[in-house]
Amino acid sequence: MYAIVDIAGKQFKVAKDQYIYAPKMEGEAGSNVSFEKVLLLDNNGSVEVGAPTVKGVKVSGKILEHVKGNKVIVFKKKRRKGYAVKNGHRQQFTKVQIESIG
Repeated sequence: MYAIVDIAGKQFKVAKDQYIYAPKMEGEAGSNVSFEKVLLLDNNGSVEVGAPTVKGVKVSGKILEHVKGNKVIVFKKKRRKGYAVKNGHRQQFTKVQIESIG
């Protein structure tokens, strides 16, 4: 059984007891969270596709921790002008364990 869920504008394929790294959410580590925007639900071969969401289905999970992603280097340069800027960025994520679908 799996579902496709919209979390903060991004779509994730989730299953029970799976960990996902979603964009940073409000909430403390250890608190429960539920996602209402279920776009598709596959229950052992029977597929329900929402228009735009599947009615009466929600995915619940638990926030495990808030983490930072890998560093992305942003390098800008204009040739022959003496201009070069190097910047770094680390995106913030929330690690969520999916507890139930239904």
